[in-house]
Amino acid sequence: MTDRIEPYVWKIAGVVILGMTMSILDTTIVNVALDTLSRDLNSTIAQIQWVATGYLLALAAVIPLTGWAARRFGAKHVYLASIGLFTLGSALCGLAGSTTSLILFRVLQGVGGGMIMPVAQMIMAEVAGPKRMGRVMGVVVMPAMLAPILGPVVGGLILQNLHWSWIFFVNVPIGVVAAFLGWRMLPESDLGEAGKLDWLGLVLLATSMPLIVYGLSEIATKESFTAPTVIWPILGGLLLTIVFGWHALRTERPLLDVRLYANKIFAAASLTTFGLGAALFGAMILVPLYYQQVRGESVIVTGLLVGPQGLGMLLVAPWIARMTDRFGGGRVAFVGVSVLTLSSLPLAFIGAQTSIVFISLVLLVRGVGIGLSFIPTTTVAFAALRTDQLSDATPQMNVLQRVGGAIGTAVLAVVLQQASAGAHTTAELAGAFGTAYWWALGICAASLIPVLVLLRAEGPKAKKPTPEVEEAEEFVEPLGA
Repeated sequence: MTDRIEPYVWKIAGVVILGMTMSILDTTIVNVALDTLSRDLNSTIAQIQWVATGYLLALAAVIPLTGWAARRFGAKHVYLASIGLFTLGSALCGLAGSTTSLILFRVLQGVGGGMIMPVAQMIMAEVAGPKRMGRVMGVVVMPAMLAPILGPVVGGLILQNLHWSWIFFVNVPIGVVAAFLGWRMLPESDLGEAGKLDWLGLVLLATSMPLIVYGLSEIATKESFTAPTVIWPILGGLLLTIVFGWHALRTERPLLDVRLYANKIFAAASLTTFGLGAALFGAMILVPLYYQQVRGESVIVTGLLVGPQGLGMLLVAPWIARMTDRFGGGRVAFVGVSVLTLSSLPLAFIGAQTSIVFISLVLLVRGVGIGLSFIPTTTVAFAALRTDQLSDATPQMNVLQRVGGAIGTAVLAVVLQQASAGAHTTAELAGAFGTAYWWALGICAASLIPVLVLLRAEGPKAKKPTPEVEEAEEFVEPLGA
């Protein structure tokens, strides 16, 4: 029996990647347009930032519902409905004539966008199976890693040449194509019985996650970790999360099955995902800001200069499946996080005249570390579970990654703001970025702790390649050529 990946598996992967890329890119594209939106809609930055925050709150509220919906209606139908809502929301956002209407339509867009990623992962995890998970998921998760890099470039091109509404209109034809291909090509799924909807769990999670994200997003505008609008939402969200955990352990079919964390491999991989989300997305705000504020580069040039990090991920991606199968995901992830941490050290000494070529080489190495971290962790987490557990696992992994990213972004934004408050020269401003990078280095180093737990939980791994790994080389070599 062979574990060769049939062509139809890659066709399905292409369909879900199209939808995932559309939804993930939209998040980073809109971030570069906030200043333009503020001017055109006559709003303050504090008001217009709700265009981004409202979308994130909708994502956080709807992701926990994904597992039950996929079991109740089928992953394919939920995926198509999500694409439809996201596309409709995109069209309405492009037509919005006020800040209020734009925020409301962004919430609608977020309701659709929140389910696209976890449902796509469910579909691919079920289609690929445990033995082929590494090769398939290595391709499927690439949009999530590349979006923070490609988003600023695409957003800059649109803003420079077209009206801001095209940031949203560009999603419409892509969404139509993704929906049509999904309807024609995606298979029906069997993720187990849905059972009754856990209404209490839904209320708790739909309240707790947005409260936490709201509190974190407020840090950027209040510039303080202790502002009431920061502290109380976060504390309230954490309290409701604890209440949900207590409720879920006493409910036969909770909205999210927290019992999955009894699986040591999944628990360790989840913590690793949280840490990597903070390390990756937190540090990603520093590079573009440095190029724009210290070096005076345009949005488009900045996006291109961030590109080497994406190139590093692409260079290593074709080989990760082979390394994961041979050495184990924990070992590969440990190497990846170590590379990510060490490559963050030179950025802590960044100055106003630091060679752009040198920075680009550092970002290239960081990209290698990111690729070696994310893909093996995701692969190991899903491979350690049964098929009927995937509908609970994928939303939880997505929530942890997004909350980790929000925490990392908020922390580094405040550190940078406070460090640069007294900067009067370019050199002093560059020093503020160096201070922020020391914090980023600390976040990366802290991510090593859950990776070590994952390494121990996974146990020994044979170094001899398995038959499927040998077959994977036939797939890997053309990609690496």
